[in-house]
This record gives sequence, structure tokens and C-alpha cells, in this order.
Amino acid sequence: MSNTKYILASYADPDDMMSGIDALQKNNIKIYDAFTPMPIHGIEDKLGVQRSRLPIVAFLFGITGTICAFSLMYYTLVYDWPMNIGGKPAFAFPDFIPIMFELTVLFAAYGMGFTFFYRTHLFPGRAPRVMDFRATDDRFVLAVDAAENTDHEKLDSLFKETGAVEVKYNDRKYVSYE
Repeated sequence: MSNTKYILASYADPDDMMSGIDALQKNNIKIYDAFTPMPIHGIEDKLGVQRSRLPIVAFLFGITGTICAFSLMYYTLVYDWPMNIGGKPAFAFPDFIPIMFELTVLFAAYGMGFTFFYRTHLFPGRAPRVMDFRATDDRFVLAVDAAENTDHEKLDSLFKETGAVEVKYNDRKYVSYE
């Protein structure tokens, strides 16, 4: 059994890579991922990437911030230490709105940031994991799982037909900068 985990095809042009994606999908070959140095319009739809759930997480963190702000203000200003300020009632809801808004935005922003770093494994101190170093510079890379596709000659010919500049066999999951 081979130690090869991924087969990487490097393309010099994004149009060639998109035709490579089409050719692989016509032959029922599953693409593990695509790495590009710039955004390519429509690649998510072609690869079948699901829509991000980050907006749902932002909403949940925002609601948590609203509830925390309201709970803290209600507890401190109404229940624990009610004060008569200018004859206003202790529970003056319009006074609570600016602080609730601010904590909603704060919780949503920090929650989205932490969730993004957690899901993408980009937290501080972690070495970046890169399949091919040129994918961040000038190459467009398609990665195919070698274990699922055992006919490597067929993959090589498909990649070369669609304009791949180089086909590489990656024996580790990721290449580290270290």
C-alpha cells in the first residue's frame, strides 16, 4: 500500500483548472479541495461547497450578548440595587437599548472571530498547513484523495489533458512551513 495521501495537479491558469474540475466530475472522481491564490467566481458551486453556517453562529452569539446585557442591567438596576434617578421607574427599557445593542455587536463579532479561527485551525501559534506552497503565489491546485482513486495513470492523463503544468503525489497530509 502506498503512502500517497493526495494527488495534486498544478495549473497556471484558472480557466484550465475549471476545465480540470469539469473533467474530473464527468469521470466521477471526487475532488478533495482546490487551492487558489485569488478568489475564483463560481468555484464553490462547481465543487459543491456548502453555504457557511457562520451567520447562524453570529446570530446566536448576538442573541447571547443581548440576553447577557439585559440580564445584567435588570439584575443590577431593578432587582439588586434599584435607584430613583430623576423620578424615572427602575425598569426604563429605552435606557437599556443602547447597551444591549453594543453587547450584541460585541458578542457577535468576537464569537464569529473565535468560531472562524476554531473551524479553520488558524489560531495563534499553529503552523500553517499548506498542500503546495505555490498555491499561495501563482499556481491553482486541485487535490484528489489518492486512496479513493486508485487508477493514478487515468488521473495523470486527465490532469495533463486539461492543462495541468505539474502532477505531484503528496505523501503527507499537509506540508508545514517548519
